[in-house]
Amino acid sequence: MQKGKVYTMRKDLGTQPAVFPMPVLMVAAYDENDTVQVMNAAWGMICDMDKIALFIDEDHATTKAIRKSGAFTVSLADQEHMDVADYYGIATGNKMPDKFARSGYHEEKSTHVNAPVITEFPVTLECELAEITQTENLHAVVGRIVNVSADEKVLSENGKIDPVKLNALIFDQFQNGYYVATQKVGKAWNAGAGLMKQ
Repeated sequence: MQKGKVYTMRKDLGTQPAVFPMPVLMVAAYDENDTVQVMNAAWGMICDMDKIALFIDEDHATTKAIRKSGAFTVSLADQEHMDVADYYGIATGNKMPDKFARSGYHEEKSTHVNAPVITEFPVTLECELAEITQTENLHAVVGRIVNVSADEKVLSENGKIDPVKLNALIFDQFQNGYYVATQKVGKAWNAGAGLMKQ
């Protein structure tokens, strides 16, 4: 036995999107009738200091609206608004033209881009469409972040977003659960600094 090696029992689970945590993102845009199209998307990530990439299918009503308007918003769903966030993932704007109206939520047009800010969600990225990339293996909507707006109730004393106050939802792809992460366990660019001195 190799000294210091830890042996564990592992089981093959096959092919699955086994990444945790995943975000719960509310993607919204105006369609050709200035109606709000909104969807729940977990497959999205920051891809540059001022860009976000959303890996969403081209057939979504929201994707079609983004293509037409050239702008969109991405809001972080929180625990308080979990029911509506989930509804935005269950219902499709392709079959339900009044999907957003049925939720009873409210929108204001962004002052930075031609896209709706859903006011109930506490943090919103306001984006211009930068590009849509489509290959055999990928369909990505990339937005340039023009502004981030946040409800003051989720800001810390230094004016930055406080994850503990935000209570952002996390999506679990293993068992289709929603979670929140509110415990800070370390500081980035610091927790592993001691290993640099070995």
